[in-house]
Amino acid sequence: MNDRRRLLQTSLALGALQLFPQMSFAQAKRLVFATFTGSWEEAHRAVLVPAFKKGSPGSDIVLDPMLSVDQIAKVTAARNNPPIDVMLHDPGPALTAIGQDLVQPFPAAQSTHFKDLLPEAQDTQGPAIFFQVVGLTYNPEKVKTPPTSWKDLWKPEFKGRVGITTLNSTLGTGWLVEVAKMFGGSEANVEPGFKAINDLKPNLAAVAANPGALATLFQQGQIDISPGNFNAIQLLKARGVPVEFVAPKEGAIAFKTSIHVVKNSPNRDLAVALIEAAMSPEVQTKLMQAPYLIVPTNTKVKMEGEIAKVLAKDHAEMKKRFVFQDWKKINEQRAGWIERFNREVKV
Repeated sequence: MNDRRRLLQTSLALGALQLFPQMSFAQAKRLVFATFTGSWEEAHRAVLVPAFKKGSPGSDIVLDPMLSVDQIAKVTAARNNPPIDVMLHDPGPALTAIGQDLVQPFPAAQSTHFKDLLPEAQDTQGPAIFFQVVGLTYNPEKVKTPPTSWKDLWKPEFKGRVGITTLNSTLGTGWLVEVAKMFGGSEANVEPGFKAINDLKPNLAAVAANPGALATLFQQGQIDISPGNFNAIQLLKARGVPVEFVAPKEGAIAFKTSIHVVKNSPNRDLAVALIEAAMSPEVQTKLMQAPYLIVPTNTKVKMEGEIAKVLAKDHAEMKKRFVFQDWKKINEQRAGWIERFNREVKV
């Protein structure tokens, strides 16, 4: 199927070149970018795609939204002819993709914007283009007293009203680790976290497949409180959905999200152009504004608005206030955790 796809695309590209000799072969290609589902796809379609097309006129781009684990599976299954040109990953999957030799280095020396990223974001295997922040999300019409701790999810008044995600999502795994820490565990020992989730079952209304699906549950009124991504909640609020975000007293979880050129991609130049656009202050400034409110990594972008009000006034404060987890340690056991969660946690 992938061979047929590439053959068809090549034929179309050659046909375009015959009809329009002034068009370069690179311009006739189609770039496939595997973004995340939900709010991430919306943000990238609205802001990043137009910026890419402006910088690479005549080029086509397709967004293929999916979880990181699915991106890695698809690329692994077709290493020599990958169906994806650019992958987007949270820290755990990024380490997996790099470790499995699925990505090729970003040409940082030739980049305009790479040097302006925070030091933590400057990775030539895949620069980080934004930070995600996970805290408590709730419906203020149903939850009159704002939650202050992860432990509030276990309160009896939330019986049948709590939502969480599976561990296939970084949100789900990161939250499990923080729950484990509350009860004496760590990145290396999440047994206390599994015990706590078992105790949470009476309160669970749903286990969503991904953060986008979790946000939809709020929109449908099926849940009233959950762990959740800051920016996903802002998109819901912009649509009039009654939902709020608060950082728990234990600290909101923050993790960088990186973008990668897939090894053996036939569209390497376009992939690099997309990443360059994603790092630019113009794109990151727009994504920081409502309704997307994505935390930027480019130091030339001043944090303002709701991000500065609710999360941190600048990058220095962010690094002090947020919880950054050891994803190298988490990755050592994550596959087993996912299998166990899928087997034990059912609603």
